[in-house]
Amino acid sequence: MRRTVLLVGLPGSGKSSVGPIIAESLGTWFVDVDSLIEERFGAPVTEIFLRHGEATFRAAEAETVTEALEQRPEPGILAPGGGWAAQTGALTSVAGLALTVYLETSAEEAVGRIAGSRHRPLLPDADRSTAMRELLAAREPYYGLSEATILTDGKDIPGVAAAVVELARTRAGW
Repeated sequence: MRRTVLLVGLPGSGKSSVGPIIAESLGTWFVDVDSLIEERFGAPVTEIFLRHGEATFRAAEAETVTEALEQRPEPGILAPGGGWAAQTGALTSVAGLALTVYLETSAEEAVGRIAGSRHRPLLPDADRSTAMRELLAAREPYYGLSEATILTDGKDIPGVAAAVVELARTRAGW
């Protein structure tokens, strides 16, 4: 039975970059959860955090992931935000429905990848390196619960995507 491939990892780990490539390789859909939430609220993630708070965003994120897994007629590729997997019960809620793949990235590499991005509510521009290290320390125990891990440091987007495609074929029925 084919399962959705659900990508988890830090901001800058490559979820939104490799997701469309994986989906194209497998001939399926890709959903960037943050983009759907931005459409729903009519505002970027940073503004949602400011206006409505993190709890509201996380509730919308959990709802969007559930909808993508349960309401789509076939499995695909799903990329929630970096904090989704660190919410209590998030990974267990998708067990059996999705192959969770942790795109493991060092804090330093992740900061370099998001250098020009302004839509990172938990990563202030002033000291992103410290904030990213703190996020990694808090979230890695959750990310580590994923069914598979791919190290992304020093790898290009096509290489990471190819590794995920291989996992999808060998462990998620593709």
